[in-house]
Amino acid sequence: MKKTLIILSIGALLAACNKKAEQKTDTAKDTVAIGNPTDAEKSSGGTNSFDINSIPVSTAEVGNLPFFSFPKGLESQNKPVQRSYDMLYFPINGVMTPVEGKVWKTYVVNEKSNTEEWSMPYFLKSYDDAITKVGGVKIFDGKVSKEELDRIKEDAKYFGEEGSIDYWNEPAKVYVIRRANGDDIYIQLYANTSSGAIQILQKAPFKQTISILKSDDIKKELDAKGKAVLHINFDTDKASLQADGKTAVDEITKVLKTDNNLKLAINGYTDNSGNDAHNLQLSKDRATAVLNAIAASGIDKTRLSAEGFGSKNPIADNNSEEGKAQNRRVELVKK
Repeated sequence: MKKTLIILSIGALLAACNKKAEQKTDTAKDTVAIGNPTDAEKSSGGTNSFDINSIPVSTAEVGNLPFFSFPKGLESQNKPVQRSYDMLYFPINGVMTPVEGKVWKTYVVNEKSNTEEWSMPYFLKSYDDAITKVGGVKIFDGKVSKEELDRIKEDAKYFGEEGSIDYWNEPAKVYVIRRANGDDIYIQLYANTSSGAIQILQKAPFKQTISILKSDDIKKELDAKGKAVLHINFDTDKASLQADGKTAVDEITKVLKTDNNLKLAINGYTDNSGNDAHNLQLSKDRATAVLNAIAASGIDKTRLSAEGFGSKNPIADNNSEEGKAQNRRVELVKK
């Protein structure tokens, strides 16, 4: 009888242990985070997206871009890059995220009169203290993966210019100062043993400054210069005309109808984003689309020709979005 009781007790104890183990396993299963990361997050190792609403709003008076002076004894190595509109990538949760707005960036070195050696901790601590004192929050501090840098290298044409961050070799630090009216300030910086770099962007929407030339303006340009530059809107990466693009074509048609002897070469151009061969074909297709639209309005095709030149002969700096918008154009040249 005693043997039976002992066996039963051991069996009950084993069953209890097994039950606890099962409960522990189930608990572990319940705590596994299951999500659907984006492709960018998968490629970078990031696990969750950044929410600006999680950052407290700063009401501190910060003045105008670039907001901060240099730390004592430090200065810009060269003339800082400053643009009223541009796009920079910031590593947020390890994901290179594009942000658009006003930009200021530069390399930082010791002043020529500074007899002390460069101090990396002094540079980094100076900015960390200044930024956090006005309500800035550090949202990233670390290395960016090679896969993530490779993912955006075709779009980040500005890499290597003044104030560039050495993501490949050094950790980057990213801060954000959230503002009540949405013009949030993003700051990223890095340093090595001899210098540093800082990039400051204040969010701002793109403002279109290009207007459609009227027929009188086109004629004046053709008479005075032999050519007229038009910024005709097409669907993104396509040769199909948007509504205001069709309006521009109507203005060209008016000029041709008022001068029956006028013949025009229609030359298409793109910015330098993407593949050269693709840009060349796209510019040809767009020039041809303009020619066909003019011909459809009753103009003899023999008075027109169409050619594409891709990103050749830029008329503005392709390192900014404003410059790229200027370079995406159609030129009408008197034949």
